[in-house]
Amino acid sequence: MATAFKPLMPLDEAWSNLRAAVEQHVAGAQGQRQTESVSSFEALGRVLAQAMVSSVDVPPLDNSAMDGYAVRAADLAQAGQAGAAADAVSLPQAQRIAAGQVGAALQAGQCARIFTGAPVPEGADAVVMQEHTTADAAAGAVRFNEPVLAGQNIRRRGEDIAQGQTVLQAGLRLTAAGLGVAASVGAADLSVFQRPRVGILTTGNELVMPGQPLPAGAIYNSNRHTLRGLAQACGADAQDLGIVPDKLEATREALRQAAETSDLVISSGGVSVGEEDHLRNAVLAEGGLDFWALAIKPGKPFVFGWLQRADGSRALYMGLPGNPVASYVTFLLLARPVLAVLAGEPWALPQALSLVAEFSWPKADKRREFARARLNAEGRVTLYPNQGSGVLTSAVWADGLIDLLPGQTVQPGDTVAYLPLPELLQPASGARQLTAG
Repeated sequence: MATAFKPLMPLDEAWSNLRAAVEQHVAGAQGQRQTESVSSFEALGRVLAQAMVSSVDVPPLDNSAMDGYAVRAADLAQAGQAGAAADAVSLPQAQRIAAGQVGAALQAGQCARIFTGAPVPEGADAVVMQEHTTADAAAGAVRFNEPVLAGQNIRRRGEDIAQGQTVLQAGLRLTAAGLGVAASVGAADLSVFQRPRVGILTTGNELVMPGQPLPAGAIYNSNRHTLRGLAQACGADAQDLGIVPDKLEATREALRQAAETSDLVISSGGVSVGEEDHLRNAVLAEGGLDFWALAIKPGKPFVFGWLQRADGSRALYMGLPGNPVASYVTFLLLARPVLAVLAGEPWALPQALSLVAEFSWPKADKRREFARARLNAEGRVTLYPNQGSGVLTSAVWADGLIDLLPGQTVQPGDTVAYLPLPELLQPASGARQLTAG
């Protein structure tokens, strides 16, 4: 009996289905995300579980923005008005204030030596940079050669962060700058979501690990390294679960074990329709299958579903193609946004940049294509010459992907949609959506 094939699923529909499935999963008891407290010094790349509200003003006091002299602006109102040294104003230096010190109140007719970050003394309302002064050490006085405006060179209390202000939102992936903000409000520890556990399986009797002899007909297993590296780059706890032979029972057993220790199980290979491709049937036997076969290139053979655990809860499952580039691209487009939601972030897709092409793409495809590309010195987009789905060196060369819609051709000078690799790995905003429109 002939197999009936369903129409290929458009990528936008796949994204919509994935989003609904993963958000429903984490909203249920089986997908509740666990939190933990970690040192703010060790929280890079973690996702905040609670919004952070500042208990302090930053800066905590008015402070100097530079090295110079704290003054009362009214005392220097006449300085430099006639543009001659004779019109400069000299003031006695009453004190010296370094960062971390609090000076005495500044009296009228005095100035205070002050350094960057030091609190501005009571009574002072301006700081004059030292380059606009002449110090007379013998006389203990400072000459001011230019007029001064009240408020100049002073960083006001709370101008960065006000007490009670929410400075970091829940669901934010912490960057180096975010850690600095947390530290600036005194947060020693942060409540973050636990990293999603990703179990990675690779399938195929032909696969051999690097370092082993390579028999005739075998290939080294590159997907095992690539997928683990991608999962780690996305902030997941990546667990390598080894190579699964092309046998149905062995595949089912591997999936059962993976589901017990993973939030998301990812496999590569074995999701096509060949006689040796058992993953689809194994997933159906161990859980459920939501959709498969996408209208994209590379990456048509794709499986999404779930695996039943012994306690009745579920792990999510994704089966990626076996071809190295197809596996790489489908991870970036499909697994990465799911991992973000499992990690505690909102659903997010990368934002494409509109850039000028410096290549020809004369033959359109019925599927949506993602071509490996990079920017040249002129800021235009060039393509790797061999776009085959087995040419993994193209992914090393490329710094992004060109998103080519079904039926789209390209001539040099045309505008194309370019997806930078950093956006594919960590989109800058959870509100942005990449769609066919």
